[in-house]
Amino acid sequence: MLTPKTTDLLQGVNLVLVGMMGSGKTTAGRRLAQVLRYRFCDTDALIEKISGQSVPDLFAQQGEAAFRDLETQVLAEVAGYTRTVVATGGGAVLRPENWSHLHHGLVAWLDVPPAVLSQRLGGDRGRPLLQGSGPNLETRLTEILDARRPYYAQADVHIRMDTAPMSQVVEHILAAIADHLAKHPPRGRRTSSPH
Repeated sequence: MLTPKTTDLLQGVNLVLVGMMGSGKTTAGRRLAQVLRYRFCDTDALIEKISGQSVPDLFAQQGEAAFRDLETQVLAEVAGYTRTVVATGGGAVLRPENWSHLHHGLVAWLDVPPAVLSQRLGGDRGRPLLQGSGPNLETRLTEILDARRPYYAQADVHIRMDTAPMSQVVEHILAAIADHLAKHPPRGRRTSSPH
């Protein structure tokens, strides 16, 4: 699955996963971290730890702007890390200032069709941006994806995904990363500890 060459190509640069809610960023991120021998960081989990609230509660009580402010702070913090797989929230790409933090690593867009996202998220009503979508979940996800697509397209690597088993997804991500890095070495990205 992972050759020493792939690890050498990555040079300690963070791997940052972006994509829609339900695209598998957290699940794939944990597995990628194991394979790469990196640590794993989920920005939504860090936001919950900092705020002392769940993401849905934070949205409900303080609003999306407060959540996005915390998200930007967390992204600034993790940009200083090395050898870390970072799973971002689906909307992390929306603020231009976040891209300066995201691009401290190699950014990979996990692109999953809305129909698959709808199947994965059908029973999950805790997602703030899906509140009230009712039976039109796939339509709502399509609207969100259409609005975010230009932002996701700024990623270094675009990985189209479907319903493949996670082991195949991880292999596909690793192959896409290795291919990208062979053509575009990680010059100018943070590759060593800030100490």
